[in-house]
Amino acid sequence: MEQTIETASASYLLSVAAVAIALLLLLIMKFKVHAFASLILVSLLTALATGIELPKIVPSMLSGFGGTLASVAILVGLGAMIGKILEYSGGAQTLADTLIGVLGKERAPLALGIASLLFGFPIFFDAGLVVMLPVILSVAKRLGGSVLLYAIPAVGAFSVMHAFLPPHPGPVAAGGILGANIGYLVIIGLVIGLPTWFLGGYLYGVWTGKKWNVAVPELFASGQDAKSEDIPAPKFSTVLFILLAPMLLIFVNTGVSTLIAAGAITKSSVTDFLMLIGQTPIALLITLLLAVVIFCKPFSGKKLNDLCEHALGPVCSVILVTGAGGMFGGILRSSGIGDALASTLNDLGIPVILAAFIIAACLRIAQGSATVALTTAAALIAPIVSTMDLTALDLCAIVAAISGGSIVCSHFNDSGFWLVKGLFGIDEKLTLRTWTVMETLLGTIGFLFSCVLYMIF
Repeated sequence: MEQTIETASASYLLSVAAVAIALLLLLIMKFKVHAFASLILVSLLTALATGIELPKIVPSMLSGFGGTLASVAILVGLGAMIGKILEYSGGAQTLADTLIGVLGKERAPLALGIASLLFGFPIFFDAGLVVMLPVILSVAKRLGGSVLLYAIPAVGAFSVMHAFLPPHPGPVAAGGILGANIGYLVIIGLVIGLPTWFLGGYLYGVWTGKKWNVAVPELFASGQDAKSEDIPAPKFSTVLFILLAPMLLIFVNTGVSTLIAAGAITKSSVTDFLMLIGQTPIALLITLLLAVVIFCKPFSGKKLNDLCEHALGPVCSVILVTGAGGMFGGILRSSGIGDALASTLNDLGIPVILAAFIIAACLRIAQGSATVALTTAAALIAPIVSTMDLTALDLCAIVAAISGGSIVCSHFNDSGFWLVKGLFGIDEKLTLRTWTVMETLLGTIGFLFSCVLYMIF
């Protein structure tokens, strides 16, 4: 009798979760309610439906919201400001021109892809694509051939970095929910992301460029300079140093922590300081200060303030939606829905890493946002993870699997779909054949790599 009651309870909770997600999709896709408001409303209704005590509903919602923002908002804000300063100073143009000079014009798509990988570390997908757009189109016009030959490798690079690498909000939020080490997550993200991009972004991009000949859009055919003033272009080495600085600092934190845990070194004030500057928010803050000192000498104080202000505006919506996704995830955990899902998946015998990918992929296909898919899938899978004896690398592999699921099958409900279609002047059918297929390849290949690492470690 007790088992029947538990089964019914689990069935009810999962039914509530299904209805909640369906309602969320209906609000966002059908009625065009903003994702931020939709997530708050659905979180409240889910809490009521699952019987969370009324006095505890709002604290539970705020706890999930605040906990997610604590790990995301600072990183996103600092990353956006670094990206804006690099854009305005002409760093993106310098990066692309130097790599093309080294690799040769025949490898221009590879050069643009590598430049986008480097530039995509601190900056959002859409912001990074807009920054690199004039560079991509000017190279395409200068060298000739289909614009897809140059665009798809670069677009794929930004997509991979956005999905797999901190400090982007999705992997940071998912890592925080599952308790993954950010330093390890950066390393695993690179180990998985780079070959994933080469196979699913670069090689596929070269193939699309040969198969479909798309002219450079007339609107951008003359190219545009990222700089709005006559400012001397920074050196390649300087741009590279700024882009790699936060990654190196994060690696210092991870290395010192690992050595202490292994007993190779003893904890001291020096190791504490090294671990402090390697914490992701501090690493990005140091990088921002370096960017200000190095790049902003020709700027007035007002111009610097305006750059930072303009950088923060576009990311506010993403930060709030990410926080609201964390709120929804918090309610799913508090209500017991996560535990019910864990029990059901355990009964079905689905490996946790496969379940993580499937859940994220379903959410992505249904509602379009990779960040929402990452955050919600991590919250749903967290109860399963908490009951397992997993290593730090196992957790990172699971986060990477969720990241892979969160970018598959981009279509009409994804803003990235329309951004790529509009910026490169292609129709919906060709966007599905290029962008959508590339995103599915990236997600699937990334998941397969994460499975290999999960089995090895």
